[in-house]
Amino acid sequence: MCTSLSYKDAAGKVYFGRTLELTIDLPYQIAYYPPGFSVTSAIEGHAPATFGTRHGPIAVTMPYRLPTPDKPIGIGDLKVLEGLNDKGLTFSLLSYPTAAGKQAAVEATKSVLSASDIGLWALGQFATVEEVKAALDEQPIMLQPLALLGGVESPFHYVVHDASGAALVIEFDHGIMTVYDNPVGVMTNGPKFDWHLVNLNNYTFLSNVDKSSATFGAYAAAQPDSGIATAGLPASNTSVGRFVRAAYYAEFTEKAAEPDLAVQTLAHIMNNFDRPRGASIDY
Repeated sequence: MCTSLSYKDAAGKVYFGRTLELTIDLPYQIAYYPPGFSVTSAIEGHAPATFGTRHGPIAVTMPYRLPTPDKPIGIGDLKVLEGLNDKGLTFSLLSYPTAAGKQAAVEATKSVLSASDIGLWALGQFATVEEVKAALDEQPIMLQPLALLGGVESPFHYVVHDASGAALVIEFDHGIMTVYDNPVGVMTNGPKFDWHLVNLNNYTFLSNVDKSSATFGAYAAAQPDSGIATAGLPASNTSVGRFVRAAYYAEFTEKAAEPDLAVQTLAHIMNNFDRPRGASIDY
């Protein structure tokens, strides 16, 4: 499972963090794509989408197929899971098991982008969330079976953030793609992103200010410690609970005075989403 969020320091500069808690280890590789790198994205039965990188993204990638003796893995086989380009645009892939389903037909004359290539397509060409949104209006995208994951169709949704703090979610749900503005800068997994926003309406009582005393009849109750403000946060490691906690910590954590401290603060925030193996097991 995955949790992502953005955090702003005292000067309003934006920092992005995420966790990646899959149950298996994948063959990740770090890759750099220089400006001018040429990419072809192909979906069987459709014209391929071709593009060149204008910005230089560095990314965490994994191959979409298994290597063979006569066809080893090359850079063209690597798909971007997480990356950052030289304009501060970030891309992240998060688990979303209900992505696959019946997809809308695409006109035969249009080139189609594989969902596996959204990361490099976005990071390689665009500097802002608005640019990505505008391009998505014109570029058909389809899910593709992934051999390395047993042939399942891209079970992910995707988040994009830029240096201004703007964020969007690209989500396939039962085959239907929707692009959402993300006003909280937070993402986890299912259900659909707009459901998570509606669910935040159940947490308007949250505050980071402790209410450490109260009177019940003639009894004066008092907390022996600080931290009671977080008692209303969901405790589970479900995607729903993590979404609410991520929104809380991103909103209320003290705004760091300078960048090095902001990175350290963001690391402390992300530590709240560590999931030790065996803490919960779903067979």
